[in-house]
Amino acid sequence: MIDARNSKEKEVTLKKIEKNPVKLTALLYLKEALLNQQYENCREFITIAKEFGAQDFEIQNLLEDARRVPT
Repeated sequence: MIDARNSKEKEVTLKKIEKNPVKLTALLYLKEALLNQQYENCREFITIAKEFGAQDFEIQNLLEDARRVPT
C-alpha cells in the first residue's frame, strides 16, 4: 500500500513539472539575466513565467538572491 501511494505522489509531482517547462525555463533565464546584470531582459522573463504559472514567491526569491549583492 505504501509503495503504491508513493508512486502516485511521484507521478503527480512529475506531471506538475511536465506541465510547466516554459515556466521553469523562464525562471532559469530570469536568474541568469539577474546574475549577469542584464536587467532589460528581466521583465519579459517575469511576464512569461507568470503566464505559465509561476507564483510571486518564486520570482521574489530570485529577485532577492543574496549572490547578486555587490561586494
